[in-house]
Amino acid sequence: MAEVIRMPRMSDTMTEGNIVGWLKEEGEAVEPGDTLAEVETDKATMELDSYTEGVLLHIAVKEGTVPINGVIAVVGEEGEDWKAAIAADEDGGSAPTAAAPSPAAEPTKVETANVDIVESPSAAKPEARIKASPLAKSMASEAGIDISQVTGSGDNGRIVKKDVEAFLKGAGSAPASTPTQPKAERQGPPAVQPFVHSGGVGYEDVPMSMMRKAISKNVVANKFSAPHFYLTIEMDMEKAIESRAKMNEISPTKISYNDLVLKAAAVALRKHTIINASWLDDSTIRYNQSINIGVAVATPDGLLLPVIKHTDIKSLSQINAEVRSLAGLARDKKLPPEEMQGSTFMVSNLGNYGIEEFTAIVNRPNACSMAVGAIVDKPVVKDGAVVPGKRMKVTLSCDHRVVDGATGAEFLQTFKLVMEDPIRMLV
Repeated sequence: MAEVIRMPRMSDTMTEGNIVGWLKEEGEAVEPGDTLAEVETDKATMELDSYTEGVLLHIAVKEGTVPINGVIAVVGEEGEDWKAAIAADEDGGSAPTAAAPSPAAEPTKVETANVDIVESPSAAKPEARIKASPLAKSMASEAGIDISQVTGSGDNGRIVKKDVEAFLKGAGSAPASTPTQPKAERQGPPAVQPFVHSGGVGYEDVPMSMMRKAISKNVVANKFSAPHFYLTIEMDMEKAIESRAKMNEISPTKISYNDLVLKAAAVALRKHTIINASWLDDSTIRYNQSINIGVAVATPDGLLLPVIKHTDIKSLSQINAEVRSLAGLARDKKLPPEEMQGSTFMVSNLGNYGIEEFTAIVNRPNACSMAVGAIVDKPVVKDGAVVPGKRMKVTLSCDHRVVDGATGAEFLQTFKLVMEDPIRMLV
């Protein structure tokens, strides 16, 4: 019996999915585990797998956005009436989706989510298609080379970034005879084209990505559903600078100032459990036992929030390695949804950009978020004399329904003590 495939819920905040492209065509045989299409969610680009055997009878949406549970395709036996299958499914006459997990389930293939199918110029059959990552495809396009000439080293011959780089270093660096037109990567907005209307103003209207739409909805809901207030404190970073230098003499990975911030925040959260809380509804506040700190990561499409689970019991080198790994996946749009869930506190650090002070929006359902500025040189008074100093400001954003001013101030005092004397992280 034909099975109707509907848009699954691939993340906890997903309300619609954007079909980027199909890896199967109408009339092709499908087996369980075959990847049917690429779907862009609000957090990543994922593969939609088949859970049934048969023939792809009908593709309802070639490209574009589809709401959760919207019909996207039909799989069944060759010659079956797909229209009747859809009608029966909408009347409740057949099982729901065959190609997707239940709305609460997670996608089965995330690590290899970003796979594009690129037509070879000489290909006339589906078997001749070439698998390539979006980044490899973009690099080849920008270099003006025919990606079919590149040998893939990934799974099942998939072409990845290093394959294109190796090709460019070799004899294939010259443009192909029919170069493709360079275009911007899908992850970010395209370059503005030189369009000028009668008023002499150039612009281009760019549709928002799924991630940008989700960010827009979330920040509005976060900002205006919680009554924010802000507390800023300045701290002496001289000992932190000295301690970090000593740590990096023996650490297997280079400890960053952000690693120190995350660890110090975790230590302070363990002492001030009310800050490590979540607002659930008008009658419930949850005080979390686990300390899971979300780390704001900038990507071409917007901000993602990978979560460092149990931050308080991890070493600085463990925190460093985990942040690097998750941030890399986030920027490549390969971060699994489960790695962005369960935060109890958030840290946003713009110090690397030279920002001295800013405020962050509280990330629901967390009670607080912390914004970290740059370490700056400034004159300070010590023992009655003006001397050079190294100072850093942090600002705690609080949901006033959960946290009061004095509670937030006490947390910042503890955080400051730990940052100003990092040995406190060990006791």
